[in-house]
Amino acid sequence: MEAMMVADNVRKVFRGGGASGRPVLEDVNFTLKDGEIVGCLGKSGSGKSTFLRILAGLIPATAGRVTYKDTVINGPVSGVGMVFQSFALFPWLTVLDNVELGLEALRVPPNERRKRALAAIDLIGLDGFESAYPKELSGGMRQRVGFARALVIQPEVLLLDEPFSALDVLTAETLRGDMTDLWLEKRIPTRSILLVSHNIEEAVEIADRIIIFSSNPGRIQVELPVNLPRPRDWNSPDFRRIVDEVYLHLTTGHIGKRGVGAKTEQISVGYRLPDAPVQQLSGLIETLMENRFNGRADLPDLADYQSLSADDLFPLLEALHLLSFANVAGGDIELTSAGRAYYEADILERKKILGEALMHHISLASHIRRVLEERPNHRAPAGRFLAELEDHLEEDEAAAVLDTVINWGRHAELFAYDYDTETLTLEDPEGEA
Repeated sequence: MEAMMVADNVRKVFRGGGASGRPVLEDVNFTLKDGEIVGCLGKSGSGKSTFLRILAGLIPATAGRVTYKDTVINGPVSGVGMVFQSFALFPWLTVLDNVELGLEALRVPPNERRKRALAAIDLIGLDGFESAYPKELSGGMRQRVGFARALVIQPEVLLLDEPFSALDVLTAETLRGDMTDLWLEKRIPTRSILLVSHNIEEAVEIADRIIIFSSNPGRIQVELPVNLPRPRDWNSPDFRRIVDEVYLHLTTGHIGKRGVGAKTEQISVGYRLPDAPVQQLSGLIETLMENRFNGRADLPDLADYQSLSADDLFPLLEALHLLSFANVAGGDIELTSAGRAYYEADILERKKILGEALMHHISLASHIRRVLEERPNHRAPAGRFLAELEDHLEEDEAAAVLDTVINWGRHAELFAYDYDTETLTLEDPEGEA
């Protein structure tokens, strides 16, 4: 099959995270072939959306190159369309005006613009809403406008950046089915599609093959073919087998290869801690201890039972693994003795168990505690630790990591935090600190 787009040794480094910057993508090699849909999966922060924007010509690669039909991409090209997660509509423009924008940028004459925009609106199922404004539309209808705006330029390659994730389940299912039908019936000129998704079942339903990104920095870890006839039944054994295989690769690549009972070492201060509040971790442990699971669960089954997407579930799995409350491997999760002890404990004992886990495994938590103990007044501004994190992470990531460790540390009573003064203090149960 003809290669529509090719990425050769693509590397992307963002400023921040030290003098040399933070590498987001490293040595990414990928070919999008004519006549295929490729699903792109990976942990949040693995660089999937960044890669898509490089392919679209919206941001440059730091190194390597991307070609579209053998032409090097140095900016947006007319044969490549993109649909975003956030709709990205101009609220002061009507549906018709929003759809025409791409054609206007391509200097298409007004009469031709209007004709093609109306045809795209009709194709995507919005006939009769040409004069409506975005605020008058539902989320699903606004995303249809986003699809119409991408399709109106008649792209041979369509890049989809989590286009269904902001929609409710039923609306997403309907729009996903409509787009697949347009593709299969060849009612659109698009020859290849690359879909970035956080929904594993969605990718298996749509894609001919799936690429899975690892993290820190992002690389294509594995490619999986999806050789299933369409339409695809989410509950069929063959469909579930592929979903299980995806979970296996995701957990192996992102959470660790350690088996049950293996020792977890302390992670570095600059590690990108997952966004996993203690309340949610406790809830997941309690779910895992229900009779249905009895401390061990198949990840697809757990995700389905909890109605969690991969982006919702994987931060919790990683946090439990980092704290040694659970081992995640082979597409399964199993609570450790520490995780089971946490479940059995009362509130005060849970604080103690969590505190010991943080001091032993999370170096940022133990570092904050040590600094507070060494200071005469046992106080330190949060900005002091934020500046340290920004030596390793981008500004927004550093702030998120600090928020996470503050959440964990406060619940364990390792330290307290005053949100008004943004000051960390040594937690003293006797109230004397």
